[in-house]
Amino acid sequence: METLPIKICDETLRDGEQQAGIFFSYPTKQKLAHLIAQTGVHGLAIMPHVCEQEQELVKSLVSEGLGSLITASTLMGKQYIDQAKMYGVKRIILFYGLSDRLLFLRDPQIRLLNEFKGKTIDDDIPTKVIERIRQNAIDLIVENLRYATMVAGLIVDFAAEDASRADFDFLVECIRSCSPYVEHFMLCDTVGVLSPEKSYIWINDLLQCTTGVAFGVHYHNDMGLALENTLQSVIAGATLVSGTFSGIGERAGNVALEQVLNGLRVRFGIEVKGINYDAIAAVTDYIEQLGVRPAPPYSQTAQRHESGIHINSLFSDPKSYAVFPYNTVDVVFGKWSGVSNFQYLFEKQLQNPQPKEQYEKMRSAIKSLATEQERYFTANEVLELWENGVFE
Repeated sequence: METLPIKICDETLRDGEQQAGIFFSYPTKQKLAHLIAQTGVHGLAIMPHVCEQEQELVKSLVSEGLGSLITASTLMGKQYIDQAKMYGVKRIILFYGLSDRLLFLRDPQIRLLNEFKGKTIDDDIPTKVIERIRQNAIDLIVENLRYATMVAGLIVDFAAEDASRADFDFLVECIRSCSPYVEHFMLCDTVGVLSPEKSYIWINDLLQCTTGVAFGVHYHNDMGLALENTLQSVIAGATLVSGTFSGIGERAGNVALEQVLNGLRVRFGIEVKGINYDAIAAVTDYIEQLGVRPAPPYSQTAQRHESGIHINSLFSDPKSYAVFPYNTVDVVFGKWSGVSNFQYLFEKQLQNPQPKEQYEKMRSAIKSLATEQERYFTANEVLELWENGVFE
């Protein structure tokens, strides 16, 4: 049996809980964190920015001896980097979308220009505009990476959201720009569009075009290929795998870490250094006892969205986080939701726009209710709360 020194980064408590309809209570997340730590994974990602409960969880786990393991998933911005450090973590994952589709939607300069309002990257966007948004992205990312490493003194991985739909040459340029500051450049197949053949070739070609940076992979299972895509990427040279136990996560979920670890072991005779394989079942058994499992690939259930970041993009571009045009996006509401969830409901689905301050009140109220009641809310439940004056 060959031993491979790759890293395993667990996302069960972050990306896993972002699966629409899942709510892990504080005690559940604490127990899961300690069970996952026993497996020997090399990182355990949590997103403290989401709410006060997540912040307390991070501080608690650090104080309980998991400080070297906890990784804070962090938005771009010096204030978010400073907050992550304040919670006691030593490592963060900074993330940013790198596909032209997401860059066009999120570029702050483009959003201010009337000529591009209501447009997506599928419209006739001038090449010079695309070049500008790409350069803006590199400048922003490098500025934040430099601050996080050289000023804040943190260890940083960079997660390139939607990298599988990014322009290859631009992706190479971005990798080269980031390489002095990151331990891993994490390539994300955010909407699960890769195939095993493409995964191998993609990683191999990127390794041929870059030097001095280790690649991680973070793959989603929209088409049921996350496991095979991940295995092929590792065989091609990726040295970090990011996923969740039991494969839970947004839409059809993330790659299941227990499948990656055992797949490498059984099919390729490879064990991952530092992993306690005997401790894996305790994690997956506990998740099964909670009644949690990912939605099947291609299913309508897999088109449910709770994350405010994703809904904000879906509002402007239906192809941003939904790759199956024949399915209908179903928005739910919980602690991961943002203003855009309510904007989507009232403006896209009901054609009944509300003032922006009303959306803010709704978001604040739902986050509090979701945390207190340990649940999420459907659109019909939100409308009932609205009609009963709960958001006033």
